[in-house]
Amino acid sequence: MARNQKIRIQHYLSPCGELVLGSLGDKLCLCNWVKEKHPGRVDQRLQTGLKAGYEEGASDVLQEAIGQLEAYFRRERVAFDIPLLTIGTAFQMRVWRALQEIPYGQTCSYGELAMRIGCPKAVRAVANANGANAISIFIPCHRIIGSDRSLTGYGGGLEAKRYLLELETMK
Repeated sequence: MARNQKIRIQHYLSPCGELVLGSLGDKLCLCNWVKEKHPGRVDQRLQTGLKAGYEEGASDVLQEAIGQLEAYFRRERVAFDIPLLTIGTAFQMRVWRALQEIPYGQTCSYGELAMRIGCPKAVRAVANANGANAISIFIPCHRIIGSDRSLTGYGGGLEAKRYLLELETMK
């Protein structure tokens, strides 16, 4: 991948907070909260891993992602079909694939997710991988809760997490 590549970014104001979306080529590589728990960590990993900087601007992928997000927030979409580009370790990628298998409207604990990927003792590593997810909502890390069924940390804040979970369980 050439060093002069640019990740096209665009801001999107969701009903539960502002997101920055990014695409490289024909794939979505970023959907992160503007006000995040660990500012800059995702950006640094993404730009380093892709050897690309950010550039404000639209792309077909970003327009499609925004359209799918809007349908999701109107409760007209329960799954996404945007091509994704994830940057992480092999373990993180396993966790992120497992997150995408959690059905809309359902939740899972970190321990349950560790079991699902065949690493029952890796609860902390699963939690860290969950927190490193650069593509929130599309890779539904908000569906992970504590073993006592309580809401636990979320990059976009607990209010955003609560909003997303309630959105998905409304009848």
